[in-house]
Amino acid sequence: MRTDETDAGDQWTDELLPPGVQALRREPLTGGMAHTAWRVALSEGREAVVKGGRSVPDGFFGQEAESLSALRDIGGLPTPEILHVGPKSLVLEALKSELPDTPQFWEAAGRAIAALHSHGSDRHGWHSDGMLGLLPQENSWDEDGHRFFAEHRVLRYLREPKVEAALGTEDLQGLERICERLPSLLPAAPAALLHGDLWRANIIATFDDAPVFIDPAVYYGWPEIDVSMMYCTGGVPEEFFAAYYEVRPSVGEWRERMAVLNLREWLCMIAHFGANDKAVTGIREVIKRFS
Repeated sequence: MRTDETDAGDQWTDELLPPGVQALRREPLTGGMAHTAWRVALSEGREAVVKGGRSVPDGFFGQEAESLSALRDIGGLPTPEILHVGPKSLVLEALKSELPDTPQFWEAAGRAIAALHSHGSDRHGWHSDGMLGLLPQENSWDEDGHRFFAEHRVLRYLREPKVEAALGTEDLQGLERICERLPSLLPAAPAALLHGDLWRANIIATFDDAPVFIDPAVYYGWPEIDVSMMYCTGGVPEEFFAAYYEVRPSVGEWRERMAVLNLREWLCMIAHFGANDKAVTGIREVIKRFS
């Protein structure tokens, strides 16, 4: 998720960099909900992506660094090298931002996510709550995946003021009915390590055109939650999904449940930005079909 509004205090300062390192040149990058980002040539002779935000919650960049490390160290997923974590900044190695967009690239990305999802847990959640955009991501441990998804990925957003303003009483009641029906709508599945915010914009590439994954919101949950976001946000070719399900064969017709699993993403968008035609329409279509 992103916004074009930049906090007035998010101006460049070398204090965002590791001690003793200076910026030789820099250019602003687009994207980022809670921060500003720059591509920077460092005085030590390498390029980096510097993410900085004076208004971000305490520990925001530390959580992101922990998520990147977990994806790499536990899940074996390629992520950028972490160069520095400061109280109001995160410095990462700079890679290619333009995707190769070839069948080979997307097949490799699908296989990489399938491999990530081979790392499981007997519980859904994470050892601490995190952030998704500017709002808390609730990660309390639960052995029941349907209850975890209902309480911490759907119902928790119904308390958000912008969601209450955008959706009517019938919509909210419909979402509650869907949560009650989840065991009949979604097959039970073991929890796996998830990226947590997986869409096209959070994939970049090495200079050898291999996929690398950024901006995670890590936890253990149903693997197809990651897949649903890739599927429902668009711009991802069929090669990704074919490669993923070649490694992790589907139970039933996976496309049939993508919209239900994507409820969290639509609700999160509304919770941040207010009424959004695509998100509200998507939610109402799910309610009409599945509640």
